[in-house]
Amino acid sequence: MSKSWNKGVTLALEGPAQFTTITTIQEASWALIEDWPIEEGEALDRALIVLEDAMKGKKSAEAARLAFIAAAHEAGIDIKD
Repeated sequence: MSKSWNKGVTLALEGPAQFTTITTIQEASWALIEDWPIEEGEALDRALIVLEDAMKGKKSAEAARLAFIAAAHEAGIDIKD
């Protein structure tokens, strides 16, 4: 399932000033697994769990979005509003 968020998350995932917009739970999951600059962290672990739960319909898409943002803050990734 690829639930879309009401508001995408635009972040510098590939380096400073190289912004990418993540708009779905699946895109966020792939970003955390494939492109994330850190491999361990509490917010990262929580985001992976919440994203999985959201894909299964156990958590809301917004909860997944907020967990993803928290993981980005933990990793020191710049986010555009």
